Amino acid sequence: MILEDKGKPDWKAVLEPAHGSGKDGKPDGDRRPDLVCFSHLRWDFVFQRPQHLLTRFARKGRVFYFEEPVRDQDCPEPCLRMALREAGVMLITPHLPADFSEAKTHAALGELVDGMLSRWSIREFVAWYYTPMALHFTSHLKPSLVVYDCMDELSAFAGAPPAMSEMEHRLLARAELVFTGGASIFAAKKHRHKSIHLFPSSIDKDHFRKARSEGPDPDDQRAIGRPRMGFYGVLDERLDAGLIAALADLKPRWHWILVGPVCKIDPAGLPKRPNLHYLGRKDYSDLPRYLAGWDAAMMPFAHNDSTRFISPTKTPEFLAAGKPVVSTSIRDVVDPYGKQGLVHIADGPEAFASACDAALAQRGDRAWLAKADRFLSKHSWDRTWEEMDGLMATASGGRAQAKGRGAHV
Repeated sequence: MILEDKGKPDWKAVLEPAHGSGKDGKPDGDRRPDLVCFSHLRWDFVFQRPQHLLTRFARKGRVFYFEEPVRDQDCPEPCLRMALREAGVMLITPHLPADFSEAKTHAALGELVDGMLSRWSIREFVAWYYTPMALHFTSHLKPSLVVYDCMDELSAFAGAPPAMSEMEHRLLARAELVFTGGASIFAAKKHRHKSIHLFPSSIDKDHFRKARSEGPDPDDQRAIGRPRMGFYGVLDERLDAGLIAALADLKPRWHWILVGPVCKIDPAGLPKRPNLHYLGRKDYSDLPRYLAGWDAAMMPFAHNDSTRFISPTKTPEFLAAGKPVVSTSIRDVVDPYGKQGLVHIADGPEAFASACDAALAQRGDRAWLAKADRFLSKHSWDRTWEEMDGLMATASGGRAQAKGRGAHV
């Protein structure tokens, strides 16, 4: 069963294969294969790497974003809910009865995927994975290309399924292309695939440069005193709560602002201080308004398994906003940002607080800002997507030639 959101544009007009598609829905001329993404991340949760990349693909082809299932007490049978999102991306959310076993879950999801492919005549498509666990219900599919965009070491995250490592091994064996979201995870996996490519966190410069123009503070930030050290992102096990508490105590006249949803940790465990401000989740479109009101930005990440391979997208975003940045010694921040003098690196409360002093003194430093801008000029999500797209075209061509020779693919 497929349920469509009410009051939306005509789905058929939006999602029917583009004009010029050949027989059996296969590409004709410039017609591109569809892209079907299988992700552990909710599209509507935080706007990050998947949204940046897939909205760009959607400018030239159909994109279906298949999320993890919702366990629904009121769901009598498995169904899909559909909703249009940015750039015409079709968000697909499976709903399953709450009492389904793991085996029934995998079987139901496989049937729902098959129903989605049939409903929208998705015949030649790229299977784009963010989670290896989706192989449980997609291994029977025959996509024209398999891409694994490896953002994080998911097996190291809190609550990761025990089978994650084995499923990733299977996905690496099946994928024609592997992209990685940072240098450290690239180094850890480069020996495991013949076509693995580093694409670190990039930047929508125009969006975050808006923060360089002071405007009215958002209502929930307006009354907060100064100086302000700010962070936005998911508040989870990657944050060093002890460090945040110590900083608030060391600098009681400063104000420490954290913007973002709390996930996978007990909100009651977050430190509470008069000068600590938790503002909750904000839309991507509103982030520059919050950034504009900060004096500097911080990334107080913990050192644990979940941060070993992270490459924070917010690093270039803070720089594009013109904000000095202080971070703990996360490897993909130290190199290149710390080594190039773009970000202050410090561990421990006293050292981090001292680095914050240096960051505040850096406000208005035109030489530093020009250096940051030169670094950022080499990076954009558009450029990242164009390079990925080129690799996909080459891989698709090689696979087609192999098929023509009768090779097993």
